[in-house]
Amino acid sequence: MKVNIEIDCTPQEARQFFGLPDVGPMQMAVMDKLQQQMTSNIDKMNPEALLQSWFSFDPKLAERFQDLFVTMTGLGSPRSGDKKSA
Repeated sequence: MKVNIEIDCTPQEARQFFGLPDVGPMQMAVMDKLQQQMTSNIDKMNPEALLQSWFSFDPKLAERFQDLFVTMTGLGSPRSGDKKSA
């Protein structure tokens, strides 16, 4: 024997019927907080700010990146101070 029961109700009505709590206000509060955090962090994600934060901790990092790209592309020669004498 097979019995199918189809109930037409909204999720809110189903939660009320089963006695579950209304989590709508909590979800709205969490989403508002998340939106505020994302909005405040947008300024940190622009390319200029990212490069500034990357290069701020090591002053020679820019030179190292330049050397890396020169070495990877095969353009130019290494810096004279980096040559090892045999």
